[in-house]
Amino acid sequence: MDWPVFFNSNTFIYVILPILIFCSRIVDVSIGTMRVIFVTKGYRWLAPFCGFFEVLIWLIAVTQIMKNLSNVFCYIAYAGGFATGNFVGMYIEQHMALGTVLIRVITKNEAQELLDYFKSRNYGVTVVDAEGLFDKVKILFTVIKRSDIPDVIDSIKRFNPQAFYTIEDVRFVNEDSYTLRNPLGEKKKGWFQDIRKWK
Repeated sequence: MDWPVFFNSNTFIYVILPILIFCSRIVDVSIGTMRVIFVTKGYRWLAPFCGFFEVLIWLIAVTQIMKNLSNVFCYIAYAGGFATGNFVGMYIEQHMALGTVLIRVITKNEAQELLDYFKSRNYGVTVVDAEGLFDKVKILFTVIKRSDIPDVIDSIKRFNPQAFYTIEDVRFVNEDSYTLRNPLGEKKKGWFQDIRKWK
């Protein structure tokens, strides 16, 4: 194949090149999303690593656009890749479930069943008696892995469906008094434990 001729053909310029730009934007924006997450979660070695490839891919994509300023398909592919990359990045972040969160539960009803469930799943929990607008309430605080959020929310809806709860990201946890555990109380192993070494 005559590569110079191919790279200057209409097929490459108006079809293949926009597709390549679209895909590269998906990759670099997804990496950028992960970089921001690593920064906020304190993974100081992974964040610069992601940043290097994010900028490298972005420069390659922008260079191709600058070489084809009259090609409107490249602009559309660039914008479309950026939008899609945000979606893909959020999807990846949700499934990685890195870090820890604080869940605050405010309930008017008796919270003993919910409290017992938290303890059975080895979720550290603190209970505080408080005064609501019309009645006394109980506030439950628990710090858990993000991957355990669905289980905790399901238990709240099961035992105290009228309870009010909030979820907040936790920047730092004193691991001397808090150990990342799975619901069976065993130490988490595998990829999650390995990635924490990059902090």
